[in-house]
Amino acid sequence: MKSNKKELSTEQREELLSVLKTRFEKNMNRHKGLDWAKVQVKLEANAEKLWSLDDMEATGGEPDVVGYDKKTDEYIFYDCSAESPKGRRSLCYDREALDARKEHKPKSNVLDTAAEMGIELLTEEQYRELQQFGKFDTKTSSWIQTPADIRKLGGAIFCDYRYSNVFVYHNGADSYYAARGFRGALRV
Repeated sequence: MKSNKKELSTEQREELLSVLKTRFEKNMNRHKGLDWAKVQVKLEANAEKLWSLDDMEATGGEPDVVGYDKKTDEYIFYDCSAESPKGRRSLCYDREALDARKEHKPKSNVLDTAAEMGIELLTEEQYRELQQFGKFDTKTSSWIQTPADIRKLGGAIFCDYRYSNVFVYHNGADSYYAARGFRGALRV
């Protein structure tokens, strides 16, 4: 079990680093020119970020490096599972939407779950960037960061990939579906 300090045991850390390294090496198209040894040094120096990556992995996100920000000296991880992470589906958008449901409430909401995991919801731009590395959400969909003006009116937005295109849709923020989850981003 994870401790409240958001730190993995030595065994958990080694296992996660092994999984991440294998995925990194298998998917070099996502991070051309980047070196795993440098990524690993960053990860080992950031126990709380490793904890977040472990949560991403445990909920089916299959996190992988998709970029490097030279300005901030940070590696960028996205959930790269083929479909929306299984352990993060059937959630409405935020706490307000969850509280507004009178019956059949889901177990939680996207924004609180992402915050607990220490990750950010993908933006529409990031979601489109993700699609450059493969075909994601061809059978599922993923909530994305919703602009305040849409959320104020009770809506939230999500994306999927169909017919060789990214589609952006809207729904009531209190809706939830078994085939809709969310993808996260993490900077290390």
